[in-house]
Amino acid sequence: MATAEGTFEVRIEPVEHDQAGIGRMSLAKTWSGDLSGTGVGTLLSAGDPSAGEAGYVALETVDGTLAGKRGSFAFQQLGTMHAGDQALQYAIVPGSGTGALTGITGTLRLEIVEGEHRYVLTYELD
Repeated sequence: MATAEGTFEVRIEPVEHDQAGIGRMSLAKTWSGDLSGTGVGTLLSAGDPSAGEAGYVALETVDGTLAGKRGSFAFQQLGTMHAGDQALQYAIVPGSGTGALTGITGTLRLEIVEGEHRYVLTYELD
């Protein structure tokens, strides 16, 4: 297993759709550090985030360079907020790697410190 560390900036914008009770947003990210590149995706949410009670799922494709290897892969995210606690699962989608990142698997740990998104990606390449 290898690790990659860095930060990312994210822009989230609402997307119109017709399903009551579910929010849909587009994601655009700029990844910096050991993983550098761009990410785009879709996020679906439900609940009341302003009350600290909500959940979301997202898929994001990342195109860039990881440890000097160029390619792309997808992240799958699952997040919940409940009673003041937050839980987040962030995983590389198996079979999504392309180019020099074909066969990549792994998980990402995210920490937000003073508004900065910091990641530690633990991954394996075939």
